[in-house]
Amino acid sequence: MQWVKVLGGVVGAAALLGLGIIVGHFAIPKGADSPAPSASASQDLDLEILKTVIEQLDADRIRENLRELSKEPHLATSPRDEALVQLLLQRWQDPESGLDSARTAEYEVLLSFPSEEQPNRVDVVNSTGAILFSCRHSEENLTGEQGGPNVVPPYAAYAPPGTPQGPLVYANQGSEEDFKELQNKGVKLQDSIVLTRYGGVGRGAKAVNAAKYGVIGVLVYTDPKDINDGKSLPNETFPHSWCLPPSGVERGSYFEYFGDPLTPYLPATPSSFRLNSDNASGFPPIPIQPIGFEDAQVLLCNLGGNLAPADWQGGLGCDYNLGPGFRSNGTFPEDSQVNVSVHNRLELRNSSNVLGIIRGAVEPDRYVLYGNHRDSWVHGAVDPSTGTAVLLELSRVLGTLLKKGTWRPRRSIVFASWGAEEFGLIGSTEFTEISAPGSSGLSIYDNWIRYYNRSSSVYGLVPSVGTLGAGSDYAPFIHFLGISSMDIAYTYDRSKTSARIYPTYHTAFDTFDYVNKFLDPGFTSHQAVARTAGSVLLRLSDSLFLPLNVSDYSETLRSFLQAAENLRVPLEQHNISLGPLVTAVEKFEGAATSLNQRIATLQKGTSDPLQVRMINDQLMLLERTFLNSQAFPEERYYSHVLWAPRTGSVATFPGLSNAYSQAENTGHEPAAWAEVQRQLSIVVAALEGAAATLRPVADL
Repeated sequence: MQWVKVLGGVVGAAALLGLGIIVGHFAIPKGADSPAPSASASQDLDLEILKTVIEQLDADRIRENLRELSKEPHLATSPRDEALVQLLLQRWQDPESGLDSARTAEYEVLLSFPSEEQPNRVDVVNSTGAILFSCRHSEENLTGEQGGPNVVPPYAAYAPPGTPQGPLVYANQGSEEDFKELQNKGVKLQDSIVLTRYGGVGRGAKAVNAAKYGVIGVLVYTDPKDINDGKSLPNETFPHSWCLPPSGVERGSYFEYFGDPLTPYLPATPSSFRLNSDNASGFPPIPIQPIGFEDAQVLLCNLGGNLAPADWQGGLGCDYNLGPGFRSNGTFPEDSQVNVSVHNRLELRNSSNVLGIIRGAVEPDRYVLYGNHRDSWVHGAVDPSTGTAVLLELSRVLGTLLKKGTWRPRRSIVFASWGAEEFGLIGSTEFTEISAPGSSGLSIYDNWIRYYNRSSSVYGLVPSVGTLGAGSDYAPFIHFLGISSMDIAYTYDRSKTSARIYPTYHTAFDTFDYVNKFLDPGFTSHQAVARTAGSVLLRLSDSLFLPLNVSDYSETLRSFLQAAENLRVPLEQHNISLGPLVTAVEKFEGAATSLNQRIATLQKGTSDPLQVRMINDQLMLLERTFLNSQAFPEERYYSHVLWAPRTGSVATFPGLSNAYSQAENTGHEPAAWAEVQRQLSIVVAALEGAAATLRPVADL
């Protein structure tokens, strides 16, 4: 089935072609000399160069890049992963289409792998320990690509080893609320094994939540209702459609944080201090193992106990019961239990990042970083290789112009291929000249508005730009370093499917042929992403003034303030005033308007290079004013007061929302309301600092 594809900027869990663009400043090392056009401090974006780049991005080359990148499994630090490191270096050092320089940076990181000698198992056993049923150890070899020796069997990375055994309980998505519901219904959870489905909460959170209720082991599966629109039969699924086949299993990291587990806040180099793995936090507290929905069906459709709530039901063709244990008239004796044997091991491995650099002609110490991760769980055609295939084509086109001496960017460009990602806002409307794929005749901009839009009080109907979560490589840049970041993706028309992500995500069925046959047969979506990314990259690297509109931030702040206004009465009951927040937002709005006016004035005349530099620094550093390392002490790496995770129900500043929700749940506990006041003060201080950053130095 062909899917209408929609451009979604800044999509946290990008379903297809996820790419990251980051704006920052750094010392760019000198590499090999290469010809460059004469440059001046007033150099601005050359629209003819932009047109040339967009025209030269080739869909067939992107297809061949993807074929090469995904032809073999390339788990992090595997021989094939290292071979791809060399491929990237070769491309970026090519004498005709390479960059100024290319190098690797190696880190020693703690990874988790299943044991080859003792495969992980999930068995149903009777009272004497005899095995009555065993879940698959590997996915079905449907296309000849799922059975190779380098295909890692399904496992939960960082899950601890263990062999728990107990009666089975169905716990829906494994959220805190789900376990409370089971407890309220009188379902015994102590010493049980729970079966959960993907979605709702993060992978690792399922085990954390379960352990609080005495659960000793967790199984996770993907329900066809959540990923296949209910389709579950072999003739309805891959290789006959894009749907996940019955044996498909989503692998993934179950580590709670991002980054190397043993060197938080430090680079994982040989000289760095390392935690003892026994003392490191963030690992799942109990064994956990993913299985396919064909095996989940055998377990769930034989489960006894009361009927699960309606919104816990799924697409396996039977009523989902809660347990514990199996029903009397089913396949297994009532006293049968489930044994989960996990034999994962932790291992220090060397993983490489690959960096390719184009030095800027005017501001070489200011750079735009454009990256994508390289490693995958198996073949990783969609995740991550579609992004790398696009990145390689864009770097080829720019490298060719560079080597011919016809172009050099104003600011430096760094292409990055990140290693070992699987284990761990810029909005622009300047895309109107780029055609969207398909026969609609719409531009990417119009196509974006058609499928993913919002109403702006300033601009009317505009493309909707989401917020960056912790789903991919941009997370530490935006959340920890406060560097403006963007994630670009083409995804499917969500009005036509309820799939939470593309169905073969993190399975052995995410192959080149899957992309070529079902997702983007003509690779026109890949080409559109390349053109969009190229347009953004050149505008950020070549424009005299950075194309960042701070007034757009004012809209976000105003919406957060309006949501906070709904809390005014209960806040005032605890002597907490929103007045300082109102004033801080107004100060920011005024400062943003004034900055835009100064930019417009400079653009009309002969721009003073120093003034241009100062304004660009204000634009670039604005994001960092929203950092506060003490705002979320319980959250590792999260310090951005606008974009940190929000668990509260009020769509306002996350710290304020979370603290208010906690205070409401605890009643009149003074300490909880004091935290609300603290979070409000943190936001006000950040906004006042942001406003000051935007004002001219002479006004400070």
